[in-house]
Amino acid sequence: MRARPDRIDGIRDSLQDHRAGRKRGGSVHPAANFELIILMFLVVLGLHYLARRLSLPPAAALIVGGCAVAFVPGVQGIAIDPELVLVLFLPPLLMDGAWFTAVAPFRRHMAGILSLAVGAVFFTTAVVAIVTRLLMPELPWAACVALGAILSPPDAVSARAVLQRVTLPRRLTTLLEGESLLNDAAGLVLFRFAVAAVLTGSFHLGAATGTFFVLVAGGIAVGAAIGGLWVVLLRRLGDDTLMIAATVLVCWSAYIAGELLHVSGVIAVVTAGLVCGWYQHVVFAARVRIRAMAFWQVLVFLLEATVFLLIGLSLRGLLDRVGGLDIVIDTMARPVLLIVLAVVPRGSCGSSRSMPASPPVAASGGRDSNRSERGRRW
Repeated sequence: MRARPDRIDGIRDSLQDHRAGRKRGGSVHPAANFELIILMFLVVLGLHYLARRLSLPPAAALIVGGCAVAFVPGVQGIAIDPELVLVLFLPPLLMDGAWFTAVAPFRRHMAGILSLAVGAVFFTTAVVAIVTRLLMPELPWAACVALGAILSPPDAVSARAVLQRVTLPRRLTTLLEGESLLNDAAGLVLFRFAVAAVLTGSFHLGAATGTFFVLVAGGIAVGAAIGGLWVVLLRRLGDDTLMIAATVLVCWSAYIAGELLHVSGVIAVVTAGLVCGWYQHVVFAARVRIRAMAFWQVLVFLLEATVFLLIGLSLRGLLDRVGGLDIVIDTMARPVLLIVLAVVPRGSCGSSRSMPASPPVAASGGRDSNRSERGRRW
């Protein structure tokens, strides 16, 4: 059968109307956003595969790929509210790190972890604030501290990506992993205090210190309560699918509960993750644990990859805000080049190819100690 010409013309007109209707009042149609998200996931798979074949860091490949996709003609950027990004990505990534953290080494090295997660963040914030004040004397001290609080916490996702590719002593790995779990809480609290000082024009060190300890203690209490509730709930569910779904929702439940109670949601998620990871062998049967870990690994992989890809996609909007690529090259090319030369050591490309993509191994125990550690955690 041959289609009638008028019917073909009608289908063509409908497709054109659908494409033209992707924008309503200057905003992108939700269907276009969904298509872009699917395209992002396909790009993630391709870039991650390419990075593994070339023995390159997947995070760097995803950021570069996101920058390239951002300049593809016709590709619209994804505008996400910063608060939504914080709620959507941070809890599951923190939960993943806390879940697989061994509680005994974490407790044994707590002093060193706190010195990095709190002391180093405070020190970095102070240094950034002082340098910013010297460069821009007209900027208030509170705004300088807010900038330092934004820059001071190292990225937890980047730390995880690096630690998965290098071999370090067990103590150093514990310190870095523990610090990456807690530094966001210190940075967020400092940022809140700085913003409040900007808005009110006053700052009281005693009140801020007391509030900080209240936020931390409240976050620990909320996280412990959510983790305990999870243990009790999973013993009563009795269905594999419900148990896995309840486990996935723990991270967001702890974070949202902490924020609603005006305590640290980050500390609440970390505490809940430690509790759940400690009791997982009690409430999970082996078959449920295997299914849950498979689903969780895929979820965390997509979230981590999306974070790095969104960083790359934001380059186009960033260039538009600062005035274009020419201004960026004129003002920032030399500092960026110096930073890259300082960070990337000579011969790193050759050494990265021989670097095994395996979990960290204790310096004294080698592969056998790593295998026994995995068995103990399982």
